[in-house]
Parts: sequence; structure tokens; C-alpha cells
Amino acid sequence: MQIEFYKYQGTGNDFVMIDNRSGFFPKENVQLVERLCDRRFGIGGDGLILLENDEIKSKHAMVTDFKMVYYNSDGNQGSMCGNGGRCLVAFAKDLNVIKDSCTFIATDGLHHATIASDGIVSLQMIDVSNIKIENNYTFMNTGSPHHVQMVEDLEHYNVKENGAALRYGSLYGAAGSNINFVKKINEDTFSLRTYERGVEDETLACGTGATAVAIAMNVTGQTKATSIKLNVEGGKLAVSFDKIGNQFTNVFLIGPAEFVFKGLIEV
Repeated sequence: MQIEFYKYQGTGNDFVMIDNRSGFFPKENVQLVERLCDRRFGIGGDGLILLENDEIKSKHAMVTDFKMVYYNSDGNQGSMCGNGGRCLVAFAKDLNVIKDSCTFIATDGLHHATIASDGIVSLQMIDVSNIKIENNYTFMNTGSPHHVQMVEDLEHYNVKENGAALRYGSLYGAAGSNINFVKKINEDTFSLRTYERGVEDETLACGTGATAVAIAMNVTGQTKATSIKLNVEGGKLAVSFDKIGNQFTNVFLIGPAEFVFKGLIEV
């Protein structure tokens, strides 16, 4: 069987995209997804995303344009991926499924998004309120679970080793967590590096991680800004939100999403 695929990236977070509106893709084939994401034996990507028709959209509060099904590079279906969601919006536009705005369903619920003429995608994330604040870290779920911790020498920090130790440690149990290390640049700008669960390595960017970092920096008093710039290894993202107490609403992840290439692969 030949599969037509598309490759997209958002600040270096790269994804294999497949138009599965016809339902042809064998969704339970973990080995196939893992192979397609393999950078040596497949196409290569931090994850794989299926664009599908939303078969139960009548049950949602509003009509959806499509459904997002996300897989980690280990072949298993994952929790929400922010940069993947932004790339999927760009993919949907390139397929003429949408024009410049959309609503879609993902594993964590409904998402609204807009895409500008320059390719910048603004993706509404879930509201965040249940935030755990400890002396040296913050934890929350922004569609995926995220540990946020400040470090001094971020540039030389061993993200893979220290991230894996926290991800697999006793703090988060068998489920684990994504791990973000952060350095403050100025009042509204932070740099971060992320160890991603499911990829089991550092990635060049993580959208739900950037969202968690922005909220964590505000809720812990590192900034009073409600529009925050994030420097990631693959470029620049921004996160904006409204805040009432420790409740964060109208949370938007903003950044570029770009088509890289497309092709056919025999499987």
C-alpha cells in the first residue's frame, strides 16, 4: 500500500501529516506509525497527525471543521500537541478544508484557530486552573501534563538526562510528564527547553510546554505579563491569556506553521 503524506513543522517541531478523511489509515498499527516517524527508516517526525472528519460533531456545542488524531513518535496515540495542532490548521488550509479560521476537535476537546496570510497560526488552548505550585517547580495540564522548572545555565543544561530522570521518576509515576526547563530573559520573555514524553528526548519546540511555561511564569510571579514571548530551540512562540486569580482562560498559542515537503511511501 502506498500512503501519501505531508511534512509540516512549527518552530522545528515536525510532524507527518496524513489526510485520513476517507478512513483508509490503519489507526491501531503502532509499528507502522513508529516506522513512519523514524528518521532513518521512515519519513521522520516528532509525531504523526491524521486529519479526519468529525463523525460526532452533532454532539458538540458547535460545528467542527475536522478532527485531530495525534500519535507520538513511539507509535501510540498521545495527548494534545499544541504545535501539531497549529501545523494541522495550516495543513487543513492547504487542503482547502478551511479558509482562515476553524474549529476542530482533539483529544482534550474543542479548539478554535485562525491562520494569517504570513502563516502565523493562533490556536486556542484549553482553560487552565488546576495548577500545582511547589518550591522549585510548577505542574499543570495544558492539554498534556507539564512540569516547569527554572534553571540558571539553560544553554548547557543536560535536558535529556535530567528530563528523563523527572519523567520516569517517582514524582509522576508510570504516566510520567513532559518536562520543561526555563530561564528568564526579561519581564515578558523566557527561554525554554523541553523533554517530551512519547518522543523520549528533547524536541526543538513544544506548544503545550510553551503554554505551561507562560502560565507558570505568571502564576509564580516571575512576570505580570499576560502576553509572553517564548524562545525555543527551533524559533519563537508567543502565548497570551486572560487571568482571574489562578484561572487562565482565552489561552492562545501563537507561532509559525510551515509546509516542508510531501511524498508517497510504500508500507
